[in-house]
Amino acid sequence: MNKRARHAAPAPGTTRPTVTVCRGCCCGTPEVPGPDHTAQLRDLRQALDGTATVRVTDCLDACERANVIVVQPSAEGRKNGGRPVWLGLVNDPDATSDITAWVRGGGPGVTDPPDILDLYTFRPSRRVQAELHDT
Repeated sequence: MNKRARHAAPAPGTTRPTVTVCRGCCCGTPEVPGPDHTAQLRDLRQALDGTATVRVTDCLDACERANVIVVQPSAEGRKNGGRPVWLGLVNDPDATSDITAWVRGGGPGVTDPPDILDLYTFRPSRRVQAELHDT
């Protein structure tokens, strides 16, 4: 397993969604050619400023799906049954725009994601899911 940065997980009462962006082993590196990784992160932060917490982690251990982004629900979203949504192969600006529009609308448990995001959604192993909450 890859070494991860340790960041605080969202608190149980977090009032807004959290967007975790992988920028480790493969994600956000030249190993994933094409996207402007710096611009992607900047665009997420600018578009979601005041709406969601955007955090970066070293590795989410789903390298075969680089670039990986995880959208975690707000407190309201969790109350409504929302769960973290893992998105892989987020390698174009349109996908990033679809994610930001969904999160601005409330994210998991509040607003249904655009249908196009079904193409990016995946379920990581239970071990990997648990480790996201431990970081």
